[in-house]
Amino acid sequence: MKVGRREFLTGIGGVAALSAVPGFGFESSTPDPRSSVAGSPFPVKSDFAIPEGVTYLNGAYVHPMPKAAVEAAHQYADFRSRPEAVSRPLELKDVKPEFAALINAKPSEISFVTSTSAGENLVVNGLGIPQGSGNVVTDALHFEGAILHLQALQQQFGLDLRIVMPRDWRIDMKDLERVVDKKTKLIEISLVAMNNGFQYDLKAVCDLAHSHGAYVYADIAQAAGVTPIDVRASGVDFCSCCSFKWLMGDFGLGFLYVREDLLDRVISRTQYGYYQATDLQSHFVPGDPPATSPYTWKLGTDASAHFEVGTSAIGVTHILGASLPYIRKLGVENIQAYRQPLLKRLHEEMPRLGFDPMTPPESRSALVSFAIKDYRPILARLERAKVNVRLARHWLRVSPSVFNDLKDIDHLLEALS
Repeated sequence: MKVGRREFLTGIGGVAALSAVPGFGFESSTPDPRSSVAGSPFPVKSDFAIPEGVTYLNGAYVHPMPKAAVEAAHQYADFRSRPEAVSRPLELKDVKPEFAALINAKPSEISFVTSTSAGENLVVNGLGIPQGSGNVVTDALHFEGAILHLQALQQQFGLDLRIVMPRDWRIDMKDLERVVDKKTKLIEISLVAMNNGFQYDLKAVCDLAHSHGAYVYADIAQAAGVTPIDVRASGVDFCSCCSFKWLMGDFGLGFLYVREDLLDRVISRTQYGYYQATDLQSHFVPGDPPATSPYTWKLGTDASAHFEVGTSAIGVTHILGASLPYIRKLGVENIQAYRQPLLKRLHEEMPRLGFDPMTPPESRSALVSFAIKDYRPILARLERAKVNVRLARHWLRVSPSVFNDLKDIDHLLEALS
């Protein structure tokens, strides 16, 4: 089964073993004093049902749900198993304001999407890029699915696509500036690169784009919920993400942000459905008011009315109703601060074990990566130690979360030594 971004050699097994245990709170195991933030609840190990003996350091691939979210999933499944589910609507928490608060957006600027890629496609198509003139600028650290999308448009429609290559595992703003011009329609980036955690100065990218009359789309799948994002301060025009990573949700539902003043004026609807209608009425069923058309309707004006065409994944919405408040209660800034000693330890110790760093040392994102030559002995060691990281054929990525501590990092280092 293909479950995420790129193939993996060791990854999701630890998530599959998670069991559902009701309860929610900040009860935690005794924190390692070397990695605790003063006054913080971290690590919140007891808020997750990770099996004893498993060291899970792969939140950037698939993040385990907190127990409260697992309980919400059980509640939803129980509801759907009952006959009254077809006639009595489930009371759902409105999670769009929760997500909007995470990125300093208005709820009216948030739409559900099925995935990060779905959001990216809606933006590119809504800007008329496939058939229009102008160029699109991106970089090689951007999500590969988005680059595939843009390269396919290049092949099919002759899109002028400009891809900036990294230097020292960073994208230099001067290199970006060299390829942006007055014909640039869109700059597409990943705020945090999935391969190595490189993080852009998003405001600098937006200032560059806007000074040339262009717009910015940011993939925030590796940032939302774990790295502070302020769409107002940065000026970003569009961004999207899934929910099964750092939002601690599940597959099949994510979010698209579109700056309110761009709706209709700059970005158009490219698909239509009944969820976009604010007043949908029929005129042919007995008792209906007469009209010259079988249906009349008015289109809504917010982001949801532009990009949602039908029912979203209600079960995932129910899960996010628990996970998003949990993240907000922890505080994204606190989460970012807590992980820095863990990442610092990896930056210092992994090169001593022969692993070449791929992540800039100044990075504060949630993941750190290292180049490897032969994955097979590494895979065997990780499996014996029950350590779950992202291991590809030529690189290894570690992404600790709120339930990890320096003991987990030490366990990984021991397994690799």
